[in-house]
Amino acid sequence: MHQLKDIKLAIIGLGYVGLPLAVEFGKRRAVVGFDINQSRIAALQAGHDSTLEVDNEELKQAEHLRFSHDLDTLVGCNVFIVTVPTPIDQYKQPDLTPLIKASETIGKVLKKGDIVIYESTVYPGATEEDCVPVLERVSGLKFNVDFFAGYSPERINPGDKEHRVTTIKKVTAGSTPEVADLVDDLYNEIITAGTHKASSIKVAEAAKVIENTQRDVNIALINELAIIFNKMGIDTEAVLQAAGTKWNFLPFRPGLVGGHCIGVDPYYLTHKAQAIGYHPEIILAGRRLNDGMGAYVVSQLVKAMLKRRIHVDGARILVMGLTFKENCPDLRNTRVVDIIAELKEHNIEVDVFDPWADSAEAQHEYGITPMTQPAQNAYDGIVVAVAHNEFKSLGVEKIRSFGKPEHVLYDLKYLLESSESDIRL
Repeated sequence: MHQLKDIKLAIIGLGYVGLPLAVEFGKRRAVVGFDINQSRIAALQAGHDSTLEVDNEELKQAEHLRFSHDLDTLVGCNVFIVTVPTPIDQYKQPDLTPLIKASETIGKVLKKGDIVIYESTVYPGATEEDCVPVLERVSGLKFNVDFFAGYSPERINPGDKEHRVTTIKKVTAGSTPEVADLVDDLYNEIITAGTHKASSIKVAEAAKVIENTQRDVNIALINELAIIFNKMGIDTEAVLQAAGTKWNFLPFRPGLVGGHCIGVDPYYLTHKAQAIGYHPEIILAGRRLNDGMGAYVVSQLVKAMLKRRIHVDGARILVMGLTFKENCPDLRNTRVVDIIAELKEHNIEVDVFDPWADSAEAQHEYGITPMTQPAQNAYDGIVVAVAHNEFKSLGVEKIRSFGKPEHVLYDLKYLLESSESDIRL
């Protein structure tokens, strides 16, 4: 069993989660930042992070961090932290492929006494039931005899410059009490907010997956309320502001639920629940409702256009925003694409404007090429889908100038005053 001072650390996967972690450790100790994406490694070696989670100055401060896509650089490491994505497939089933591949990579260099810590969000049991057998198979070593495992779920909030990796309390766990202590001590080197040592890896896995499930269900409730209030002609935001004057009212807002966490993680929990013979009612109902919000938004927009005698077939709509959240380039699992797809079903021409979205990534992931600047007086409808600061600073007059004399402005994000838009969620 290693001592803290003897740890030679590797971070596997340098995305939104792995890079900030590698940088923080790299300010204090030798770290290998490993990713199979060679262009990602090249950009980081040149001192630039395309996710914008870490600025160029901070990258320089991580003087003990080196980046690599070469397996040989992992040979000298003895603690591996895995921060690869855990997406869902087209059938909304967990896709553990990145996790399994990362485990196979580590298995090739795993030695006696090594520890593998997973940060990816999974269902309870995935670390020990899905990942550890891969490590054993590839390495030929025995779990909890020759090597050990840990789990410390990521809590990164993309685009959030206030809640950073160091200032968010970290849950930790290990496969033995001694490993749990060492994992906890390791994270305490960088986490100023402190840690919470869970009693087992399964408890830590469950804690993470319910964080996002709870948010998902809460947003689903508010989305359902918004649908009801819209039918009654009541402004949802006004209702939420009034209710929010009570000290224990939860300040959720309606909207599209995307991203790599809230729109994905509940499916990991429901998958496991169904595997053990329980059909989850509330969680899946919340997922269904949230997944249907894109279609609901378009139905509201089309109704508003028809009321104004705007011809829907062949209309032109401007969608402002493509990323899954404001002031962030993250396009993973963005549900704005549901609105775009639904509009196209109505034979509507759609232009997308998003100063944060990477054009090549949007084209590769969704076949969408965002425009650099919308045309004036060109659109029958405008949908403010993401609350970027750039859109806020445009103001309602500039936003409306993109529309034809007769158009519908739909504010999904309460970016404008209620009197300034034609419809809101």
